[in-house]
Amino acid sequence: MEIISDLDQQILLFFNGYHTSFLDETMALITSKWIWIPFYLFLIELLFKRRSTKTAILTLIAVALAITLADQICASLIRPYVGRLRPCNPDNPIFSYITLVKNIHPGGYSWPSCHAANTFALATLLSCVMKSRKFTIFIFAWAIIVSISRLYVGVHYPTDLLCGAAIGSALGYLSLVIVNYLSIEIPKLYSAIRSRD
Repeated sequence: MEIISDLDQQILLFFNGYHTSFLDETMALITSKWIWIPFYLFLIELLFKRRSTKTAILTLIAVALAITLADQICASLIRPYVGRLRPCNPDNPIFSYITLVKNIHPGGYSWPSCHAANTFALATLLSCVMKSRKFTIFIFAWAIIVSISRLYVGVHYPTDLLCGAAIGSALGYLSLVIVNYLSIEIPKLYSAIRSRD
């Protein structure tokens, strides 16, 4: 565990220790939630173009379920229990080595990363639906870049991101399976109830 902890800190300091004005501006934008709204709208448009309306709607329901689960499980269940301080927390011994970018220093705990969980949940789910190698590379590259931005601004350790990505990927796939199952079983149940009437 000590070796993993040391490696965790070394990788964090490697990404957080290299700064330029351009990268500071770019990574601060990438790590922001709101900057990605046009990107999400593009993904929705692409989904409706490439898949049937029914599939697109079911996919959006699965996305909402996956991100809700990923965000709440990470933020509300796991983080308070584990209680790992963010690198940018002044109470963390590593804080004196961290460079804050654009004064980004969120509160709360760091393990696992909600950013990583949410982006990898979305990436996993959409890659399963789109079934395109190019799209899969594209969407996972986006999720990785968002995760790296969290290292650069000094708010997460690498293991926060890896665990968040694993949780998000699992929940993304699980949500898709659940929604697909319900889309088949609910009409069957409805038909059975109507036939009794």
